[in-house]
Amino acid sequence: MRVVSVVGARPQFVKLAPIDSAMRAAGVEHVIVHTGQHYDPMLSDVFFTELGISQPDVHLGVGSGTHGVQTGAMLAALDGVFAAQRPDWVLVYGDTNSTVAAALSAVKLHLPVAHLEAGLRSFNRRMPEEHNRVLTDHAADLLLAPTRVAVEHLATEGLSGRTVLVGDVMTDVLHRVRDEVAGRPSPLVAELGVPAGEHYVATIHRAENTDDPDRLAEIADALAALDRPVVLLAHPRVVAKAADHGIRLTQGSLHAHAPLAYADLIASVLQSAGVVTDSGGLQKEAFLLRVPCTTVRTETEWVETVELGWNVLARTGAEIAAAVTRPAPTPTDATPYGDGHAAERVVEVLRARG
Repeated sequence: MRVVSVVGARPQFVKLAPIDSAMRAAGVEHVIVHTGQHYDPMLSDVFFTELGISQPDVHLGVGSGTHGVQTGAMLAALDGVFAAQRPDWVLVYGDTNSTVAAALSAVKLHLPVAHLEAGLRSFNRRMPEEHNRVLTDHAADLLLAPTRVAVEHLATEGLSGRTVLVGDVMTDVLHRVRDEVAGRPSPLVAELGVPAGEHYVATIHRAENTDDPDRLAEIADALAALDRPVVLLAHPRVVAKAADHGIRLTQGSLHAHAPLAYADLIASVLQSAGVVTDSGGLQKEAFLLRVPCTTVRTETEWVETVELGWNVLARTGAEIAAAVTRPAPTPTDATPYGDGHAAERVVEVLRARG
């Protein structure tokens, strides 16, 4: 069996790691196509080396651009890749432009498409990710759902016949990396001198929080006024936006820092007092590490983290401050994201349905 995986952004590389390992262990021919959607080395290349992922067989080098330009460039390039590879399955991941471009290209060529992390919904139609995931789910032949809530969403949309609950592959890699970094010093503690267990780790990158200068300034000011040091792992795009608008990302309690390699990020979160983010992946990682999270959005796809008390949604500066300094969540042993063997199930399902 030949499977072509199409990835292009940081969260997809993390999901790819256990899939690639499971494919190799099962003797599956696994072809990796990197679209180049994320091209900064700390958001791309480092993940392949650090997580032991096979190097991409094809690199499209698409780079940045508007949604239409980026997606169109991927579509044009992927047609030729798929025509040459003729895979048994095209496997797409998550909700990026790379996801929807690969799904559309494959279905036009009558190639079977499987969508990993299918069924997630924010129900916020302003988010480009929401359009990407809905379009991909309705185009794909096989929907690999990470949670029971995702399965229910797909059933509501009439897609039960294509749906299989496999669990969350990010849980697979998180469990492995968590065990590997247990006891490792946090690079933020060592480099910045922030006290272990007495600082927050933050990431803010979504357009809704960064494109409007007033909105970005409100978030920066709220983080700067918190009761403990806040280390903002700032994507280059956010740094550029802040500079353009004269917004200081290092002020008061707030300290800007370059993004971290994945293991360093997990080690840093483990030794923090909490996480502030608008990232889907980091919300879930914080929950799996049992670190309180504040999500700077009005909704989340990972509703289980909120229902279990480990994640709070916050929009305004006052809401962010109240959420970050809230009392500790109630301990839980709930496992809504699976047992850490989702990637093995994915390979089994692809073989059975191939």
